[in-house]
Amino acid sequence: MGSKSINMQNYIRWFLGIALIGIAVYGNSAFAEEPFLYRVIGVIIVSGLGLFVAATTVEGKQTLKVVLDSRTEIRRVVWPTRIETIQTTLIVLVAITIAALVLWGLDSLFGWATAQILG
Repeated sequence: MGSKSINMQNYIRWFLGIALIGIAVYGNSAFAEEPFLYRVIGVIIVSGLGLFVAATTVEGKQTLKVVLDSRTEIRRVVWPTRIETIQTTLIVLVAITIAALVLWGLDSLFGWATAQILG
């Protein structure tokens, strides 16, 4: 019986969270004549409340845990130096240029061949 109660609470929280986000979207368009700043503040507050309610669900808690774990992993990453970034960027630009020239050449070749065949 306890599992059904938790599942029902989970569904209710999802419904409430999604409904609050929907209300924020609808409210933004319904109050279009109000100043932009007030609408933005309202959307942020109501959407934030909806996301908070959704974060209290089982899936929301798991998602929050993954986000916090990913922040920990980002701190462990060894980021490239400025020189490595520049070198990698140049390699990518050269590779893109070569690929573009090859594709342009093939397009021209196929266009010429098609023109010769069709007259």
